[in-house]
Amino acid sequence: MKKLLIIGCLLCSCFAGFAQDIQSCRNVMFRFYSSAPMEDIEAKTTQGVSAINTATKAVYFKVPINTFQFKKKLMQEHFNENYLESDKYPHAEFKGKVLENPDLTKDGVYPVTVEGNMLIHGVNKTYKEKGTLTVQNGKLSAKAVFNVRVADHKIKIPSLVIKNIAEVVEVTVEATYLPTNQQK
Repeated sequence: MKKLLIIGCLLCSCFAGFAQDIQSCRNVMFRFYSSAPMEDIEAKTTQGVSAINTATKAVYFKVPINTFQFKKKLMQEHFNENYLESDKYPHAEFKGKVLENPDLTKDGVYPVTVEGNMLIHGVNKTYKEKGTLTVQNGKLSAKAVFNVRVADHKIKIPSLVIKNIAEVVEVTVEATYLPTNQQK
């Protein structure tokens, strides 16, 4: 937990000079879902961190790979040791920007496009994905659902289990932000 707090502080320093425009979240929910002929696989974590600069529209997400929880412990073990190699590549990270310019001072639901680089399994790839920013009673939240092709990040699936794991994995991200001066 201390590491996440340190990361959160470092995130905020990335946006120095715009402190009043920075909102952060320390419990980002990440979920991935793989539907394959032999079985469906799902894992979740709420240990991601994120920051958004509402003035510049810069966004950042980071999640420790080994925090994803599976229904079956053996799946979790294979995920960390064989596929994502979480000892070697401990985090997934996204750095990007919201392309639209919604007025986040007003309540509403704002469809947005976010473009940036995602680092998974040591491989950086550019993504341009749709999501929503919602402001309700002054509180900002974000949600996106997008697909990641495992081969794009050099994640190898052994032929023995190819029917158990999808080539494309659905990823869901949800975050509720607080201004940095309200973080505890």
